[in-house]
Amino acid sequence: MKSRRIRILSRAAAMVIALMMTCSAFAGSSATLLLEEPYGRLGFFTATGHAAVYLSGVCAETPVVLRPCVPGETGVVISRYDGVGKYDWVAIPLIPYLYAVERPEDIPLFADAKMTAFLRDRYRRKYLEAIAPDVRSGETPGGNWYELIGSSYDRTIYGFEIETTREQDLALIQKLNSSRNISHFHTVSRNCADFAKDIINFYFPKALHRSVFADVGITTPKQMAKTMIKFSVRHPEIPFSRIVIAQVPGSMSRSTTAHGVVESFFKSKKYIVPSAVASPIFAGCVAGVYFTTGARHFEPARNANIFIAGRAAESQVDREDIKAYQSQLKHYLAGAYPETSAEHVEKDWAKLQSKAQPAIDSQGHPILEMQVGEKFVRVGASASNIMNGDAPPELVRQLLEARLGSELRHPSPHTISESEVDRDWSLLQRAVSERDSSLTSRSTSLDASAIHGNRQ
Repeated sequence: MKSRRIRILSRAAAMVIALMMTCSAFAGSSATLLLEEPYGRLGFFTATGHAAVYLSGVCAETPVVLRPCVPGETGVVISRYDGVGKYDWVAIPLIPYLYAVERPEDIPLFADAKMTAFLRDRYRRKYLEAIAPDVRSGETPGGNWYELIGSSYDRTIYGFEIETTREQDLALIQKLNSSRNISHFHTVSRNCADFAKDIINFYFPKALHRSVFADVGITTPKQMAKTMIKFSVRHPEIPFSRIVIAQVPGSMSRSTTAHGVVESFFKSKKYIVPSAVASPIFAGCVAGVYFTTGARHFEPARNANIFIAGRAAESQVDREDIKAYQSQLKHYLAGAYPETSAEHVEKDWAKLQSKAQPAIDSQGHPILEMQVGEKFVRVGASASNIMNGDAPPELVRQLLEARLGSELRHPSPHTISESEVDRDWSLLQRAVSERDSSLTSRSTSLDASAIHGNRQ
């Protein structure tokens, strides 16, 4: 108990320090370089991930026209994309960019491909028709427009925030609004990381630069993050902080670590093995660059706080507490499902959810419409409405078990929010309590009927 009390006090102190350092993680006037992990496995270029810039003092009149923010607004994420409405850059408000919803309380607890596509298309139809219009049949268009919204369903994101001024924001707004916004995207010379570099360098000239050796001269998101950290070390007088935006729990494939160009080539067997056979000298040079450029030692989550939509950032959870949460879930599931595991619980729920239809309730919150027997029920899909639907408590319990299983299955401390885990446990306890009450009520009703029948 004493050690537990010490850990609680230490954690509280850490949270106070975190709030003092980032009481405004993503507030006030700042520019935040976003290093977004890659997802999918198409080649060594795709392993570099994506780069964007979050500007807390800049907002969007339209996705391609900027203006200063007014009090209460949270700024935009701006980035360069390939094949999105022929524009060079597009600006999206922070919460929609991360979660494809407008309010933090609408973020789904368990994301799958169908829910993600539904939320993205709903936002597109409301705000992005000019950039990604329907096809002639009125259906959702193809293309890369989906990259504009709901990024946190696909990957974990690391933010490197540096303080700016309103005067700098106004100058950037004037520059971008007065320049031609026409796409000239090129993977090697004009990619997303090049655009992020130019934005940060507009605020702080020569802060970011590409690496000739680690990335053969190609600008990569990882290199931009490394140079931004070095810039902050050289300029301790400018407030700087780090943030982690965890990938939303669910059945979507988990993202992977962002690499540089040479690092991606070296770690990909389908590239490095044939190269080593064809030219051992070339392969040796690749290995030499990899081991001498410090790629192995870069930790984007070091000293970072965890981003919580609509709330102050949290300090990272220590590994001992993560193990305690995992043990708690394991014991709970062992009692509820003696012959299964947390992973099976996730898969079982994922199968159920894949058959459901995502929709929106009267309050604008996401729901799942599911068939139970001969009737359709509505399951609240977010923390704000999960207890308000007409679904059996058993379905609510299964959704929350899958959510907890997904967020606790990976032991990394930089992706777990303690407050969200505590909230999910509380919701699960309510669901279990309601299920037990429902079973007791049903049993009592059956007993009463039996007694009545015997009396007759």
